[in-house]
Amino acid sequence: MIKGLLSKYFLLMTFTVWSGLNAQEDTISELLKKYNNQTVEYITADSLQNQYDQFVVLDTRTKKEYEVSHLPGAIWVGQRLRKSRLPEIKPDQKVVVYCTVGVRSEDFGEQLLREGYKNVFNLYGSIFYWKDAGNEVVDIDGKATEKVHTYSRKWSQYLKTGEKVY
Repeated sequence: MIKGLLSKYFLLMTFTVWSGLNAQEDTISELLKKYNNQTVEYITADSLQNQYDQFVVLDTRTKKEYEVSHLPGAIWVGQRLRKSRLPEIKPDQKVVVYCTVGVRSEDFGEQLLREGYKNVFNLYGSIFYWKDAGNEVVDIDGKATEKVHTYSRKWSQYLKTGEKVY
């Protein structure tokens, strides 16, 4: 009887470990907690949508990602702060940075804060949460598109809507 219970326990433990290895790695919220320091205040997609015209929106992804799709009116600035790419922004002007899920954009936002910008926000969940909330993204010609560059196949699991591009 004890031998049978031990066998069942072993099978249960094996299944639990196996299931855990094959489960979805993290949610975007867990990724942000894991990789970000929360040094740049977050803004939600809904909050940004409601006040969109009050912000300068900066895309901190690669040029290739930006060309697939981006938030309407977003300015591509790349992953590192370069004054030549940065539009004229007053130090007290409201700025939103975004990337794929919000990790690279926090790094860029930290750079802006160090340069003296005071109203910098990181779009929570970035383009993935923006698109998943039903908001529009546009292609390089400014036309609405369903395509979203997902950075990689691994990261594509976090986008729930739209057409995934790698």
